[in-house]
Amino acid sequence: MLRWIAFTGFAVLGAGMAMVTVAPVTAQQEAPPPAERVVEPVQANPNPPPAPNQPLPYSHQWHVGELGLDCTTCHVNPDPGNMMTFPATQTCMDCHSDIAIEKEPIQRLTQYHEAQEQIPWERVYQVLPGVTWSHRTHIDAGVDCTSCHSAVSEMPQMQEVTAVTSMASCMNCHEQQGAPNTCVTCHSWPNAGNTP
Repeated sequence: MLRWIAFTGFAVLGAGMAMVTVAPVTAQQEAPPPAERVVEPVQANPNPPPAPNQPLPYSHQWHVGELGLDCTTCHVNPDPGNMMTFPATQTCMDCHSDIAIEKEPIQRLTQYHEAQEQIPWERVYQVLPGVTWSHRTHIDAGVDCTSCHSAVSEMPQMQEVTAVTSMASCMNCHEQQGAPNTCVTCHSWPNAGNTP
């Protein structure tokens, strides 16, 4: 009986391996050009973490929603790579060298500027270890900031409100857009050819 179980197990295993090795390999279809894309917003995070403590208060609701500033007004990154940069202290001072200078947070901003220090902002969305992420790829593909970061124009304090850093969100969006959706698209390991 034991021989029969062992024989059957090896036969099933062998058949499965044969199916995997002879299965046809198909190329992934190319993603449509950016102009043709309609990117659905990323689903809400069902359990959002609290907003990080930032060194200075900053309201996207005020700056984007009320004043009408565009994301790229402050997030100036002419050559985006894996991560977008935080605004340079000088970017904030371009407006706040003479706007609201009597307010305590702006006085602290001025101290960073005079000390020639960058503001030590905390990242709101954390890319997990082992995940290769590139803002450049997504910007070049025509993905709008709000598709991943939600309506920041309504946030008095920036918070992780979408599940954009979850594997399910990435795979769902890639599937919808016809973008590459294999393990090595987002996960890196030595010699995978996709490390930054």
